[in-house]
Amino acid sequence: MAIRRQTFRLYPNKTHEGKLLQARRDHAYLYNACIAHRKYEWRANRKSVSYLEQQNCLPDYKKEWVEFAYLHSQALQARVKRVDLAYNAFFQGLRKLPKFKSIRKFSGWTYPALSGWKANTSGKHGSVNLNDLGIKIKMRGQAKQWGKPTTLTIVYKPGLKQWFASFTVEIPDIATKFGSKSDLAYDSIVAFDLGCETAITTYDGENVEQVANPRFTQKTEAKIKKASKELRRKQARNRNNKIKASRR
Repeated sequence: MAIRRQTFRLYPNKTHEGKLLQARRDHAYLYNACIAHRKYEWRANRKSVSYLEQQNCLPDYKKEWVEFAYLHSQALQARVKRVDLAYNAFFQGLRKLPKFKSIRKFSGWTYPALSGWKANTSGKHGSVNLNDLGIKIKMRGQAKQWGKPTTLTIVYKPGLKQWFASFTVEIPDIATKFGSKSDLAYDSIVAFDLGCETAITTYDGENVEQVANPRFTQKTEAKIKKASKELRRKQARNRNNKIKASRR
C-alpha cells in the first residue's frame, strides 16, 4: 500500500469556525502545558518526562480542566506525541529546544484514528464530520489519487484566514491492485526522460530501441550565456521615468 497526503479546503460557517478556533486554542494550551511540565520537572527534580508519563496524565488532566473534556482523546495523545518528537529532535541535535507556541502561530491538530472523524467524499469535494466538535463542514478540492483515509489533520493558516483538511490516504499500488507484477502485460511501452543517458526508450513487445540524449542545454550553453550578457547591457525604454532606450 502507498501512503499519499491529500488536502481539501474547508468552508465552515460562523458557528463551525467558532468551534474550530476554540479547539485550536485548547490544543495550543495543551502543547504549552506539556512543555511547562517537562521544564518544571527538569529544573526542580532533574527528571526527564517521557511521552507515556504525559499520556497517562491526560485522563486526570481532563477531569481537572473540564474545558478540555470535549476534545477527542486520541487527538490529545497526538498533541502530546508532537511534544515528545520535538524533544527527541532536540536531544539528537536536529533542532533547538522546544518553546511555548503562540496561538497566533499554532497551525492545528491531528486525528490519528478514524474514531474521531469521518470523510464524506470519493476524492472530489464533499464534507468531513468532526465527532468531538459535533460539526459537519463542507470542503472542496480534488485528490490526484483517493483510497482509504487513515488520519486527518485540521490546519489553519492565519495569513490567509483559511481552514484545510489534510488526509493521509492508503492507495493500492500496481502489484496489489492487479495481483502481481507478472500479471501485467503491455503491448508497447515508450519511456521519455531528458535527464538520463537515453532520452527515449521504446518497446514494441519484442524489440527495444533507444535514442541517445541530445543534451540541447549543454550544447547551447555558451550561446545562451553570450545572448544573456548582451541583453543585460541593454537598457529598455521607460516613458514613465523618462528613460531612453540604449543604442547598444
